[in-house]
Amino acid sequence: MKKMFTAAAVAATMSFGATAAYADCGEVSITEMDWASSAVVTAVAKFLMEQGYGCTVQKVPSSTVPALTSLAETGEPDILTEVWANSTPAYQPLVDEGKLVEVANVLSDGGVEAWWIPAYLAETNPELATWEGIMANPAAVGGKFHDCPSGWACDIINNNNLKAAGIEGSGLERFQHGSGETLQTSIAAAFDEKAPWLGYYWAPTAVLGKYPMVQVKVPEYNAEAHACNGDVDCANPVFSAYPAAKVATAVSGAFAKENPEIVDLLSNVSFTNAQMGEVLAWRLDNNASYDEAAVHFLTNNADVWGSWLNDEAKGKLAALLK
Repeated sequence: MKKMFTAAAVAATMSFGATAAYADCGEVSITEMDWASSAVVTAVAKFLMEQGYGCTVQKVPSSTVPALTSLAETGEPDILTEVWANSTPAYQPLVDEGKLVEVANVLSDGGVEAWWIPAYLAETNPELATWEGIMANPAAVGGKFHDCPSGWACDIINNNNLKAAGIEGSGLERFQHGSGETLQTSIAAAFDEKAPWLGYYWAPTAVLGKYPMVQVKVPEYNAEAHACNGDVDCANPVFSAYPAAKVATAVSGAFAKENPEIVDLLSNVSFTNAQMGEVLAWRLDNNASYDEAAVHFLTNNADVWGSWLNDEAKGKLAALLK
């Protein structure tokens, strides 16, 4: 822990000085999405841009739908981190129009989105690992579906899937959490008490690494249905599993043209699920900030991030993260 806070203090101290000394990048805005893995990606990218390339980086707290709406209407923010493209219908049209440029698969293994129950619940009630089993006995999962916050792409998709699955009047109610943190806390609390739990979550996350969960079997992925389910105005939702997710870093079209060196950096910033899971679990166990988690990753994975940078930036970072 002492090493963690020392490194974080060095990062905070160096940030202003480094930017002032070689400010050759300019001002950059980058999303800080309101879930843990994306916030870690943002913190790592911010650190690299500031310390390696002299950027002045502004984090923009956001979530997927508002960030894409803002970019479509204003051209900002410059960089969107961890966009779950398959779950975001507005994403591909913006790419096709040139307003958005995809630069990397930031989770190289792809992401997993699904509905889950705790493993201990599946062991005692194996039928609850199927949607039919849950609908036959909603009380066995607590009568509640724990859902993601408003503004997340999964908000719209899950709501349409639940409509298609026929939960109205079934004894199962949708409970929408106000933040990713409270959704995470609900899982931890359930495990502490060995209580029923059913809901949406995704990987890679510290939560699924720490708490054994079983994926609920639902109807197979249907591309047409999934596309409609992602539309708030979907007239006829059809129950469909999530596809394996492409998880991307993207930049505005204007930023891509004006900042090829930064785009080259971002095109290399990519984590395996195992790498991200380790960082997230470390952060959870140490009650650390996202900036501290970024420094932890960078301090312990020079062999990974060293290949992301140009030679000049690599030298600056190597001198700082000894």
